[in-house]
Amino acid sequence: MDDDGLFDLQAADFAPLQTTGPRLALLTLEEAQDLLRLLVTIAQEAGPVSPEADRLAREIAARIPSEN
Repeated sequence: MDDDGLFDLQAADFAPLQTTGPRLALLTLEEAQDLLRLLVTIAQEAGPVSPEADRLAREIAARIPSEN
């Protein structure tokens, strides 16, 4: 970490691509809807991660059917 307390990507020691594991398995529809509800809740708060939560919520909402 640098002096600002932010993670320094240049200093990070990432695993080589060929040794990383498989991608995350697909979520069930129920899991995706739960995650969407969580992201929407976070996005509605005025915190530092609200914009990213909003972006991810929109991406997920565009890919799954609504609960209704």
